[in-house]
Amino acid sequence: MGSDGESDQASGTSSDEVQSPVRVRMRNNHHRRISTEDINKRLSLPADIRLPEGYVEKFAMNSPPFDKPMSRRLRRASLSEIGFGKLETYIKLDKLGEGTYATVFKGRSKLTDNLVALKEIRLEHEEGAPCTAIREVSLLKDLKHANIVTLHDIIHTDKCLTLVFEYLEKDLKQYMDDCGSIMSVHNVKIFLFQLLRGLDYCHKRKVLHRDLKPQNLLINDKGELKLADFGLARAKSVPTKTYSNEVVTLWYRPPDVLLGSTEYSTPIDMWGVGCIFYEMITGRPLFPGSTVEDELHLIFRILGTPTEETWPGITTSEEFKSYNFPHYQAEPFVSHAPRIDSDGLNLLLMLLRFEAKKRVSAEEALKHSYFKSLGQEVQTLADSDKFLKDLKLKPLFFNMV
Repeated sequence: MGSDGESDQASGTSSDEVQSPVRVRMRNNHHRRISTEDINKRLSLPADIRLPEGYVEKFAMNSPPFDKPMSRRLRRASLSEIGFGKLETYIKLDKLGEGTYATVFKGRSKLTDNLVALKEIRLEHEEGAPCTAIREVSLLKDLKHANIVTLHDIIHTDKCLTLVFEYLEKDLKQYMDDCGSIMSVHNVKIFLFQLLRGLDYCHKRKVLHRDLKPQNLLINDKGELKLADFGLARAKSVPTKTYSNEVVTLWYRPPDVLLGSTEYSTPIDMWGVGCIFYEMITGRPLFPGSTVEDELHLIFRILGTPTEETWPGITTSEEFKSYNFPHYQAEPFVSHAPRIDSDGLNLLLMLLRFEAKKRVSAEEALKHSYFKSLGQEVQTLADSDKFLKDLKLKPLFFNMV
C-alpha cells in the first residue's frame, strides 16, 4: 500500500486469495463449540472484531487437541494464516487525508467485511516517521476503551507501515461544519463527556495525548466520539520528565507550553479540552493565533494578562518578560459564549486556568454539575461500555437548545 504496486495488490486481490485459517490445536472436547471469545483469547485478536458468519465453525473444523498455550511465534503464524498482517486482506477505497508522514485511506476488511481506516506511514521519509508510528502503536495496543479508536491490525513492508483502525465516518471538525457551525448544546454535552471519558482513561494510565483538536476526535454514525491520532502521545511516568514544547496544534496549546515549558503532565490536555468545548458551543475557535506571540495575545486579551495572583511565578519568567505584553483586563466570558449556561461556563473556566496544576482534571470534570442532566448511570460505566446506549444525539440541525 506504500507504493503503486502494493496499492494494486491491496485493491485487486480477490477474497478467495486470503489464506484459510490455520488449524490451531483446541481442547479435546468433541461436544464443546469454539467461540469467538476463544479465538480472541488464543490469537490475541482485537476484542471487537466481528468475524463473518460461519467463520468460527470453519476455524474449529478438524482441529486436534492442545496441551499447552500457544507460543508467541505460533500465535503470530496463526494470525498471519488467518489474514492478519497482510496487505491483501484489505481493499483500499477512498483517500481520506494526507499528512507529512502518513496517508489515510478508507478500506474494507475481507475477513470481516467491515469498513476500516488504513493509515499508511511512509518509512522512507525522515527518521521521525517510524518514531511517531512506533509510539502510536505501542500506546494504542494497551489502550482499550469505548472512547479510544481501536487498532485492529499492523502491516509492515519495506516502504510502508500500515495501521488498520476501526472506521468512523467523520471527525469533530467535519461534524461542526455539517451543523452550519451551530451545534445543539445537548450534543455538545454528550461529545464533551465522551472526550473527557476517553482522556480520563488515558491519564489514569499516565498517557498524555498532547495533540487534542477537533480533527483528532472521530465520530461514527451513532454519535460515539473516540480519541484518535496518538502519534504525539507520550507515556508519562510519575516523576516529571522534560519533553519538547513543540506539541499540540497552536490554537489548542496551553500558555505554559507556549512560553517554552517542557515540564508538563496531564493538564496539557485539559487546556485543549476547554478550547474544544468553546468551539463546539460557539462554532468558532477560541484562540486562532497565527504565531506563538499572536496566540498568547489572544489568550491574554480574553482571560487577562496573568499576574502573580492568577499565575504565581509568571512575572519572573524571562520568556514572559521578553514579550512585554500590555496589561489586558479579563473580559466577561459569557459575552463570547452566550449559549453556555452557568454550569458550563464554570467548567470552561476551570479548564482554562493559567497555572497548569490548578486546571481541573478529566476525572474531576466528569463529575461536574454541568453533566447532571445526563443522569447518574453515566458515572458508573465500565471502560468498554458504550456511552450512547440510552442517550441519543439530537438531529444535526436541531440547534440552539
